[in-house]
Amino acid sequence: MSEPVRVCASDELVDGGAGVRVPATDAGGDAVVFFVRYDGQPHGYLNRCAHVPMELDWNEGQFFESSGLYLMCATHGAIYEPDTGKCVGGPCRGARLRAVTVEERDTPEGRAVFWLPDDALRPA
Repeated sequence: MSEPVRVCASDELVDGGAGVRVPATDAGGDAVVFFVRYDGQPHGYLNRCAHVPMELDWNEGQFFESSGLYLMCATHGAIYEPDTGKCVGGPCRGARLRAVTVEERDTPEGRAVFWLPDDALRPA
């Protein structure tokens, strides 16, 4: 396990709002992980659709569809639960986004969101 990576201040992630992207690497090379807040909790995933390995965001950091209830792939419209990463609509129903471990903790600068990388997916 790598050192925790500070993603952002807690108040930068708003329920159903814009996400934060962080460059990463995995076995396939360059990757991006992203972090969003849903139902008060931060969640993080590899930015790669379970249907076709493409990034999800419509515009940089825009992962939620218009209601703010689901994450949506901009390419083919796969819809994912933000708290589980499970695809609940679209071409890859039942598949899941690759989750990353997220923690929210107090720091001297205030509350912050951290990514706890694993051996397979690390910061770039």
